[in-house]
Amino acid sequence: MKEAPVKGNPKGMIAIDGPASSGKTTVAQRVARALGYLFLDTGAMYRAVTLAALRLGIDIEDEDAVSNLAGQLKIDIRPPSQSDGRHYDVLLDGRDVTWAIRQPEVDANVSRVSAYAGVRRAMTQRQREIGLRGGVVMAGRDIGTVVLPEADLKIYLDASVEERAKRRYGELKARGEEVEYAEILRSMKRRDQVDSTRQLAPLRRAPEAVYLDTTGKPIDQVVEEILELVRRAGLVEEAAEG
Repeated sequence: MKEAPVKGNPKGMIAIDGPASSGKTTVAQRVARALGYLFLDTGAMYRAVTLAALRLGIDIEDEDAVSNLAGQLKIDIRPPSQSDGRHYDVLLDGRDVTWAIRQPEVDANVSRVSAYAGVRRAMTQRQREIGLRGGVVMAGRDIGTVVLPEADLKIYLDASVEERAKRRYGELKARGEEVEYAEILRSMKRRDQVDSTRQLAPLRRAPEAVYLDTTGKPIDQVVEEILELVRRAGLVEEAAEG
C-alpha cells in the first residue's frame, strides 16, 4: 500500500526508537516518504566508518585508530539522487558510497565498529547536525533519548520478543538461509538484554515518547497510526490539509 502524500512541515523532526525487528526501519521509511522527509538510518553512518577503515587498511580491532578516523570523516545523509532502489544517499568525504557500505566485508565488521565509544560520540554529533536541519524521520535505539531529544514527535515501537523473532526468522528464510526459530529467539533475547543495559546510550523509551505495540499489526496500520500522530502534533502544513 502506498501512503497518500501529506506535506510535512519542513522543520519537523520525528524520532522512532525500538528494539530489533520492531519494524522501525520499514515504518520510518514509509512515514518519511509520505511526508516528503529525509529518512535517516543511523546504522548507515556506522557502516560508512567501517568502509573507510577497511579501505585505509586500519585494523578494525584497534579502537583508538578507528575512533580517531570516525572523528575526521565527513559523513552525510541526503535525499536519494538516483532511482536505483536507494532510500537516501550516503556520502563519505563527498563521495557516494550508498551501495558500497552494503558489502559483505562491511557486514562482518560493522558491529564491532559501532560498539566503540569514540565512534558513537562522533556519529551521534553528526546525526544531530543532520537531524537539526529538520524534515527528517530518524530511526534507531537512542534517537529520542540521546541523538535528537528535541524531536517534535517521539515514538517507541515495540512488539513481543516472540513476534520479533518470527519476523527475523521470516526475513532470513526468504533470503534462503538455514536458520532455526529457537536460536533466533534466544539471540533476540540476548540482544535485548545487551541493548537495554549497556552503559553508552542504552535502549530505553523517552518519557514523552508515544508507545506503539506492533504485535499482530500490519505495517500499513502502524504507518497510518503514526501519520495521525504527526497530524495531531501539528507537523503537517496547513495548506496541505485543506
